[in-house]
Amino acid sequence: MSEPLEKMFNSLYINEVPTLWSSKAYPSLKPLASWIEDLLARTKFIQLWIDQGVPTVFWISGFFFPQAFLTGTLQNYARKEVISIDTITFDFKVLKEHYEDIKQRPVDGCYIRGLYVEGARWDYNTEKLGESRPKELYTDMATMWLVPAGNRSPPTSGVYNCPIYKTLTRAGTLSTTGHSTNYVISVEVPTDKEQKHWVKRGVAMICALDY
Repeated sequence: MSEPLEKMFNSLYINEVPTLWSSKAYPSLKPLASWIEDLLARTKFIQLWIDQGVPTVFWISGFFFPQAFLTGTLQNYARKEVISIDTITFDFKVLKEHYEDIKQRPVDGCYIRGLYVEGARWDYNTEKLGESRPKELYTDMATMWLVPAGNRSPPTSGVYNCPIYKTLTRAGTLSTTGHSTNYVISVEVPTDKEQKHWVKRGVAMICALDY
């Protein structure tokens, strides 16, 4: 048995994703069993897209490279409005409806789901970012609507610029954008507290957890 195969066998034995697989796959911190379940869920999401057409709500955590999907959404809007993509940014709206109750796609932009909030939680009663409950490390984020808008001025108060990461590792090789390759985008989440309040708590959104 070759050395790569022996390493793969040892990884399977301890429920770890073999390097032979992880080097070709999307970033993930999950153990092997959870990783396989996640992989099957991702392929099912894509297969349903092929069989049933464009989804109403996109599972953003199911993409290999979410940034490309978001860029494509902006490009579609730019072509529709015949404006430069460099002048377009996203506006963000958090929806009350559960993603399974949403039956129609938005006219512009996209609905996304599948994010987890670390260090805080989304309060459905106040429709704002709230403090974490005791012993809650991560909570599900509500469905969000990413709305393309041209020449938009970002709000200076009333929101927290929450970064989204693919995994819990908030580091990685810097890309040409100046961000970590593990970084996806920052979203504006409604809040009645200052930015520094959530920054001190390290609040971020995660596409995939480590279990």
